[in-house]
Amino acid sequence: MEPVTLDTDRLLLRPMEAGDIDAVLAACQDPDVQRWTRVPSPYGRGHAEDFVLKVSPAGWREDTMYNFGVFTRDGGALVGSMGLVGFTPSRHAERVAELGYWTAPGQRRRGYTAEAVAAVVRWAFTEVGIDRVEWFAEVGNEPSRAVALRAGFTMEGTLRSWFVNHGTRRDAWVASLLPSDLGLVSRLPYLPAPHPSPSP
Repeated sequence: MEPVTLDTDRLLLRPMEAGDIDAVLAACQDPDVQRWTRVPSPYGRGHAEDFVLKVSPAGWREDTMYNFGVFTRDGGALVGSMGLVGFTPSRHAERVAELGYWTAPGQRRRGYTAEAVAAVVRWAFTEVGIDRVEWFAEVGNEPSRAVALRAGFTMEGTLRSWFVNHGTRRDAWVASLLPSDLGLVSRLPYLPAPHPSPSP
């Protein structure tokens, strides 16, 4: 896919550029980013250069990850990184994508990340043809969970030993957002399971 740019009232979401390396490097020094995501720890300049100049462009080019840098429209400060990640051919065929994000320290508790999520998921549903967006976070990552809930995701449960972070298997929360949650129509028809009748 050709890289695209999205905007909201307060934010600009665009592919990262070489000039963003220093801001990414600074943000990824944050203990919370290193604790709750799978960025390398310790995080060096080479990691930021690789992410900005190689990994993110390759994701767009190879349809494996559509990643945006999130920036304020007023001043251009880096808010965070957000994108549709973890694509495989089978997930493409099933029209399922995973949403991943981190927020830079100093930009939290302003509603920026939820605002960016709204833009990315609407783009995913209307332009990319996704029928289900999934969110995962390690159990205990309450800030990420709060963003997902604010964006309208439905919590679906806990996956035991779902992923590896820093050499340890971790449990994860899982949630989803569907086009119908936003009043949109899925590309494929959806037949939800019937709800059981209440007991007499």
